[in-house]
Amino acid sequence: MSQGNFADRLNAAVHKYGPLCIGLDPYADRIPPAFGSGVSAMRTFCLAVIARSAGKVAAVKPQAALFEALGPDGYETLQEVCATAHAAGLLVILDAKRGDIGATGEGYASAYLGEKQTMAADCLTISPYMGRDSVAPFVCAAKKTGRGVAVLVRTSNPGAHDFQSLLVDGAPLYERVAAAMADMGAELIGESGWSSLMFVVGATAPSEAARLRSIAPHAPFLVPGYGAQGGSAVDALSGFRLTSAGVEGGLINASRSVLFPKDAGDLANSAWDSAIDAAIKAAQDDLAKAAEAL
Repeated sequence: MSQGNFADRLNAAVHKYGPLCIGLDPYADRIPPAFGSGVSAMRTFCLAVIARSAGKVAAVKPQAALFEALGPDGYETLQEVCATAHAAGLLVILDAKRGDIGATGEGYASAYLGEKQTMAADCLTISPYMGRDSVAPFVCAAKKTGRGVAVLVRTSNPGAHDFQSLLVDGAPLYERVAAAMADMGAELIGESGWSSLMFVVGATAPSEAARLRSIAPHAPFLVPGYGAQGGSAVDALSGFRLTSAGVEGGLINASRSVLFPKDAGDLANSAWDSAIDAAIKAAQDDLAKAAEAL
């Protein structure tokens, strides 16, 4: 059952709370001892972060791999984390980077974006580098259910240049991918003017983000690399716009800088709550100040 265009819901949330998205990357060795250990600590920690985030930010982005690595219990915890975040009014961007062709791709699309999805996710990250036919099942599912797809276009990792920057007929491969994805995302454009097909564009490549915005004016960006990875707020917002309703253009993800602020590992209860609240506010203030220059 359709729940309304994802891009429209995303744009409304960003207008209300700003573009900050909190990445739920629960690294076991960084979770404060007060949360316990093992899968139980991961669960309690993530639910606590969700509680601090609800009503303050637009979205959260659970990293599926960190949960899946713990087997069935981790997968079940991921399901609970997604469902709890969704019930709290947060948009859920599931970072699973799926992508395949044929029936396999259709299976992934059904599991994460379909009518009977196994995770309460509003949007799923996928890799488009196997071609259009690997993206099509996800676009089809998103169109039917009102959910979103975030395709890897220009990522923030150092190895991105190994392939994404190779020239294809005079232009970098990531630009060719962006043009193809913008074309596929045209059928997912909502009343807001934005498409439910997002681009993952790293904050570590601001000039390239600006170029991608010209290629895909309707694609919201999901921007990793802000904060702990070195991307500044100005860099992260390079593909965004400032309108009369506020900043628009996607989500800026912050993980470690919000989840693990300095000295928070030694805190518990209300002191930890205050540290996370302060980290969220610091990121939001940083992004808001940078947005003034757009």
